[in-house]
Amino acid sequence: MTTWLRNRRDSLLRVGIAAATALAFVAAAIVTGAAPVGAQSMSALPGLSGGSLSESDLSKGTTVIVVWASWSPRCRDIVPRVNELAGAVGGKARVVTVDFQEERPAVEAFLAGKSLSAPVFLDASGDFSKSHAVTTLPGLVVYRNGEVRFQGRLDGDAAAQVEQLLK
Repeated sequence: MTTWLRNRRDSLLRVGIAAATALAFVAAAIVTGAAPVGAQSMSALPGLSGGSLSESDLSKGTTVIVVWASWSPRCRDIVPRVNELAGAVGGKARVVTVDFQEERPAVEAFLAGKSLSAPVFLDASGDFSKSHAVTTLPGLVVYRNGEVRFQGRLDGDAAAQVEQLLK
């Protein structure tokens, strides 16, 4: 056997072993009832204007969550985008926002003089966003009756994106 074939065989064996190990962990999680990644229990997120966002809030009906941060250049126009989205989905879903890893004073300063029509919840630790695989801001997470139906990037035409997800 040539050196190239031997190296290729060894490489494929390593990949196979890694895949089998990952599959074993997933199977063990299913058998033991452990929650999959992204589905772990969340701590209640404090609201900028009071209240909180908890798992029980997400277990009823449909909730559209826009994840943003004032320091992100892609989120500079988040207020009109969220307001348009909230107007478009109206009675079909509840629209809320989650600020990613900022302290209350920074969020309040960014929103000063702006009329955001959706409540703001603070994810100062970033745990909520990370557990929902939000890797690009603004992010979008859609819950329906306690189940995550979508997690990813908020498109430029958020209203059309969410309308499609709500079908």
